[in-house]
Amino acid sequence: MAIPPKPPKSSKPLSLPQRPRPQPSQLPKPAQPPAQRPQAQPPQRPQSPQQAPRPAAPRAGTLSVRAKPVPDRAQRFFAPCPRGLEQVLADELAALGAAQVSATDGGVGFSGPFTLGYRVCLWSRIASRVLWQLAESEYRHEEEIYRLARNIDWPHLFSARETIRVQVDAIRSPLTSLEFVTLRVKDAIVDRFRAAMASRPSVNTSTPDMRIHVFLTAYKATVYLDLAGEALFKRGYRREGLLAPLRENLAAGMLALKGWTGQMPLFDPMCGSGTILTEAAMIAMHVAPGAQRAFAFEKLRNYDEAAFKQMREEAAQGVKPLAANLLFGNDRSEDAIATTRRHLQNIGGEATATAVTLTSEAMETLPAPVATPSGGLLLTNPPYGERLNELAELKTWYPSVGAWLKRTMAGWRACFITADRDLPSGIGFKPSKRTPLFNGALDCRLFEFELYAGTRRTDRAASP
Repeated sequence: MAIPPKPPKSSKPLSLPQRPRPQPSQLPKPAQPPAQRPQAQPPQRPQSPQQAPRPAAPRAGTLSVRAKPVPDRAQRFFAPCPRGLEQVLADELAALGAAQVSATDGGVGFSGPFTLGYRVCLWSRIASRVLWQLAESEYRHEEEIYRLARNIDWPHLFSARETIRVQVDAIRSPLTSLEFVTLRVKDAIVDRFRAAMASRPSVNTSTPDMRIHVFLTAYKATVYLDLAGEALFKRGYRREGLLAPLRENLAAGMLALKGWTGQMPLFDPMCGSGTILTEAAMIAMHVAPGAQRAFAFEKLRNYDEAAFKQMREEAAQGVKPLAANLLFGNDRSEDAIATTRRHLQNIGGEATATAVTLTSEAMETLPAPVATPSGGLLLTNPPYGERLNELAELKTWYPSVGAWLKRTMAGWRACFITADRDLPSGIGFKPSKRTPLFNGALDCRLFEFELYAGTRRTDRAASP
């Protein structure tokens, strides 16, 4: 349990606004001899306007609090991720130096020095967030969760100028109202600030500076602070403000599942805004996915600016140019191709965008993008057909896709992520692998097909 320790006692008093003391007439009369009774104190002089304490207001800190260093012992973290990617995330975290890596449904727990949280935020392609564990204990009712949060020294973690948001999630919790738990945790944070200073952080549910996560099981409550801030799949290269149909960390996770490291050609024949291609380009160029964005931990009092600056500089020095004839994309929409090109430019300039071959044609009319003895990886996110009329159109389109794959892409591996379970039968291939994945809340499957010409039965009959 990584609860920040209490600050050491100091002989120097904190610069807190003074409260008026009660007048002698208001003091209770102690039961003691008259000779030992305290003498009446003269009334205090009123403070001047310059000395009067400021009223409590959002984003108005009134106490200078020094950062309290994080203990040298290993800290506990939890990295959520899209369901289905837990093992590849665990492998990624181990490669980044994490210890005690433990995959569970929906994420991976791990431990390491506090600055490991910086590194994971900067380099993880698959994690959605990096949650730093602050406190953990058993509970039976809401007030025990309040006390758990109240005991955390929040003013030594961040200032009252930062806005906060509290999110509570639970599995088999006996508590009936998570909204009430959320309110009590927020109260605990505010009360801890008010005990130390005249100001308190305000709540911002849309773009908070600090995100506090509380996770409840049937008997245990754990409090986390999100080191990332905005979700890690928001890399910074998607600047149009448009939502992508495929989240960036899911695209990177699928590439990891298929073992793609930039050593074989990659083709996305329905690339849309280019999420798969852009993530692949960052992998091939060794671009840190968090290189273009800021993180919540940069606003913490204990933020080690020098250490993170060095991490950023090392990441920038490791970037290499994107090789030609490696990435290929296509989409029938010219606007989608233009968006893909802008995203590639945003991560590596015009040279990166030029190195990727982009076309705007009907997929089933395209030749193989490159002739290689070992083929390559086709990875795409086709339309799902969520509406009935779209689904009916997809059913009539699937056979032409299967014919094109067999005619043109023999020797390649083709992977489709889709919510339509009928895609394999529609295109006429039996999947060699099917991996359950979630694209947001949408339950999908990543189907993998080994592409060949003719039929396997004919091939086996012709072989000696």
